[in-house]
Amino acid sequence: MKLLIANRGEIALRIQKTARRMSIPVVAVYSHHDRDAQHVLQAGEAVLLPGENLSETYLNIGAIIAAAKKTGANAIHPGYGFLSENPLFSEACEREGIAFIGPSAASVRAMGN
Repeated sequence: MKLLIANRGEIALRIQKTARRMSIPVVAVYSHHDRDAQHVLQAGEAVLLPGENLSETYLNIGAIIAAAKKTGANAIHPGYGFLSENPLFSEACEREGIAFIGPSAASVRAMGN
């Protein structure tokens, strides 16, 4: 397994720490604003998400999926916030054969209803 963390900051660092304990390679994603952030510097691999704002970077499902494919990551952890509560994200992962480490799209929809 190789895990892409679709988040930044402290939550990404916590997920990385656990993944390292489990000997799971980690991929970070980042915007150009975060290029020197610890979640990027401490990851085994990192992929720049092109764009200027959150909708173009950390909220861009297509860019996150493309980063996973580019690096061979076969699982994605959304962290919290950003895409973690977007059922379209977990559905996109499923369509692409990428394990989504979080609740199913149906569960997220049920929580929001």
